[in-house]
Amino acid sequence: MNSSYTVFGLSTGIIKPHDPFTDRIIAAAKTASGGFKDGDILVLAETAVATAEGNIVRLDTVTPSPHAKELAARYHMDPRTVEVVLRESDSVVGGIPGFLLCMKHGTLLPNAGVDASNAPPGCIVPLPADPNKSAIRIRNEIEQQCGIKIGVLVIDSRTHAMRLGCSGVAIGCTGITSVIDDRGRSDLFGRKLEVTKRAVADNIASAAELVMGEADECTPAVIVRGLGMPIGDQVGVDTIDADECLFMGVFRKSRQK
Repeated sequence: MNSSYTVFGLSTGIIKPHDPFTDRIIAAAKTASGGFKDGDILVLAETAVATAEGNIVRLDTVTPSPHAKELAARYHMDPRTVEVVLRESDSVVGGIPGFLLCMKHGTLLPNAGVDASNAPPGCIVPLPADPNKSAIRIRNEIEQQCGIKIGVLVIDSRTHAMRLGCSGVAIGCTGITSVIDDRGRSDLFGRKLEVTKRAVADNIASAAELVMGEADECTPAVIVRGLGMPIGDQVGVDTIDADECLFMGVFRKSRQK
């Protein structure tokens, strides 16, 4: 991996359902960086991807279940939002006022990724139905139109245990390795690394988040250029079982006492 890289924000304007998202990205790339180049990594905000795919929920069409109403009262939330969160979740672990902590596709995240930020008034936006499939589709469209090879990440912003604020995490990935295993390499003093793995896709996501912003920037896509990562056929973000996770493992054990 190279020792430096460049990040280009792609301003697309407001994305609406069923907009030609890929065409907007290609046009923005020409303006921001002279177009795509071989080896670029395209990073996409999940809300923009989901919106372009039409995955938006109008709250006035949602009828909350009794369970949703119960959780909404307990955690001071809109019952309609809770109903959508329950539909999007594999399970609900717990919550704090305003948020449910959910398991979805092997990942722990607030409100199952359902977000009202950057959604039209009266609407909320769940995660893309299949972030890896979305990444593959957009990658194929760009490669065919531009004649290059790139990697694509679909990312979300998440909080982390005992830290204030959000950083980026990859939820969809194609073309690059999401995690690099550094076990067996030597540290500065010759000791062999035994557990170290680098969350490359998440680190790229966080770099992109700095340019994307979280408010009205209208920058839902970023090109990361110059990392020197090989482009291949990899798909997906590596995860671990909840029992292997330090935070979830301790949490589960504490609840069993």
